[in-house]
Amino acid sequence: MAYPVSSGHPAYTGNFIPEIWSGKLIENFYDATVLAAISNTDYEGEIKAMGDTVNIRTTPSITIRDYTKGQSLVVERPDKPKIQLLIDKGDYFSCVEDDIDRIQTDVKLMDMWSKDASEQMKIKIDQRVLTDLLPDIGASNKGLTAGEQSASFNLGTTAAPLSVTKDGAGGTVPVVDFIVDMGTVLDEANVPEQSRFLVIPAKMAGLIKKSELKDASLTGDGTTPIRNGRLGMIDRFTLYTSHNLKVDSGGKYNLIAGHKMGFTFASQMTEMETLRAESTFGNIIRGLQVYGYKVVKPEALAQAVVTFA
Repeated sequence: MAYPVSSGHPAYTGNFIPEIWSGKLIENFYDATVLAAISNTDYEGEIKAMGDTVNIRTTPSITIRDYTKGQSLVVERPDKPKIQLLIDKGDYFSCVEDDIDRIQTDVKLMDMWSKDASEQMKIKIDQRVLTDLLPDIGASNKGLTAGEQSASFNLGTTAAPLSVTKDGAGGTVPVVDFIVDMGTVLDEANVPEQSRFLVIPAKMAGLIKKSELKDASLTGDGTTPIRNGRLGMIDRFTLYTSHNLKVDSGGKYNLIAGHKMGFTFASQMTEMETLRAESTFGNIIRGLQVYGYKVVKPEALAQAVVTFA
């Protein structure tokens, strides 16, 4: 409802509803980020505030033993320590809507600001998570001798990155072969084929569209990626393009592949409020998003360090 404004007296916007804006910001955040698509987010409902600890139960490994008739059985008590997800990170925004601007503007400033805050939070959180996960990825799923069973796949390192091109010219690795090798590394780690992902930079997406996969019959889609821009699934991977992957000096991209069960990510907009500004005529709008993330199955993730000629 709009209230009349007397000349010279700014109005107070007392009908601001925090829950609506909180929901809108969360919706925008998830529309813009890849984290919800590539991670386990089952524990978000348990977050109440920054500093919370979420206890995650894990499945213990049962020992299978040989049996001989008449032998005494060895009885074990299956147990495995629970994993603790600490909600120890937070980002906020705080801005003021001046009463004069609110009265005179013909656009909804709060809509604009919530969308922009969502985008800025997405960029910061994406970059942080996609970088912090790298050291915890299973040692057998990265490096020059990747592969739990064969140790025969070169996925590159910062010191010796893998050079990937569309067709493997000049001794480089064809982009399609690279994706297949990433899939085989996960196969050797017994990672389920369903819900696999591969996060790639825009440069690699371009190479895929120029590669032999430009033939629609090879992708399994009715239309070539050149026509529709959709990369879809390649060798059981759902491909996601992100500008927020870690890039080392010299254009060395740290790619992440794996399964959603590899790491958990939990985030909540715990505070979304408006209050009158003390030093000016206007309303301050501010929000706090708290989050945490943790690698829970290192063997379900893989890392590659690549460059693009």
